[in-house]
Amino acid sequence: MDAFAALADPVRRSLLRALAAGPRRVVDLADGLPISRPAVSKHLRLLAEAGLVEAEERGRERHYTLRRAGLAPLTAYVEGLVLPQPLTPNALDALDTEVRRVTRDRRTTSVDIEETA
Repeated sequence: MDAFAALADPVRRSLLRALAAGPRRVVDLADGLPISRPAVSKHLRLLAEAGLVEAEERGRERHYTLRRAGLAPLTAYVEGLVLPQPLTPNALDALDTEVRRVTRDRRTTSVDIEETA
């Protein structure tokens, strides 16, 4: 499963939000969700397959951590959708200068045409 498919499920998105705050145990992640612990474990396994989380064994418990590097394809995709930055003051100044130059050139050209006519 890739990262995009993994994020298609709202439960998995909820788990990632919880893990963004730091490592969590399955029991902690399942608390407050309307699904069973085995279902949470299944979602975590899918997130791990997508490279978004990793598990660390601590005694009898597994602690899950968000793998921020796994978010890179998602981040790159979203950044590709973002509009370019608005015009900077320097760009606006350059535009103003160009408009003045073109206006001046047109006036000069129209005066030259009138004088030759």
